[in-house]
Amino acid sequence: MVKSKGKKPSQAKSEKVHKGMRLVTSQVCEVCKTPCARGMAYAARMREPGAIGKGVPCILTKVK
Repeated sequence: MVKSKGKKPSQAKSEKVHKGMRLVTSQVCEVCKTPCARGMAYAARMREPGAIGKGVPCILTKVK
């Protein structure tokens, strides 16, 4: 009797591509060549005294 070897893991599963956007700070949004509504709203909130921010996802900085 021959035992089955089972499925081998395909290379596509082991090398998954994670797509996402980088977080950028308000300084980056203010000097951006193509400003977006989300970035400009974030930059305006960060101009307030005492504002604390960790960044906003930038649609122009998509990563694989």
